[in-house]
Amino acid sequence: MAEPAATRKRATYANLLQVPDHLVAEIVDGELVASPRPALPHALASSVLGSDLVGRFHRGGGGDHLGGWWILDEPEIHLGQDVLVPDLAGWRRERMPSLPNAAHVELPPDWVCEIVSPSSVRLDRVSKANIYAREGVGWMWIVEPLAQTLEVFRLERGQWVRLAAHAGAERVRAEPFDAVELEMRHWWIEEPAAEEQR
Repeated sequence: MAEPAATRKRATYANLLQVPDHLVAEIVDGELVASPRPALPHALASSVLGSDLVGRFHRGGGGDHLGGWWILDEPEIHLGQDVLVPDLAGWRRERMPSLPNAAHVELPPDWVCEIVSPSSVRLDRVSKANIYAREGVGWMWIVEPLAQTLEVFRLERGQWVRLAAHAGAERVRAEPFDAVELEMRHWWIEEPAAEEQR
């Protein structure tokens, strides 16, 4: 018989450290969640999107290289008693002028991106999204590589408001990085069908 949630012992950081390195470990709403490393469609979407944003917003340097952000892959973020590892996260440098020399960050990011796989839908779209809202994260992107979609959310009065949804090979300008155009077709393993590219 399962132990009632009210009496279940909260996971600790010591519990998280015992998870083998080949898994991604998080503490979400008091529970230890260990997930396998992502499949290749997930990894490609995260890598290419991260590269697009780092090249234009992290480094800066003129032209469409605007700077002003720290963009990190899979940072460990401690938010109260929760320990989350978003696929990508960004902090405006005006809020975090220098990157701490530490294994984790305690300052909530300004933007997070979750690359959703079939096994992580509920975790990413519900549990983690609620924690990001509670902590005042300004924007959240949900990317689904198998469906080839991007949803853009902005936090308004503590609630996520969906600003836009995009699919396939669209070129998008998405908050908070709407100063540049991103080509979604590069995020997917298979190119979208020709009729979707119109």
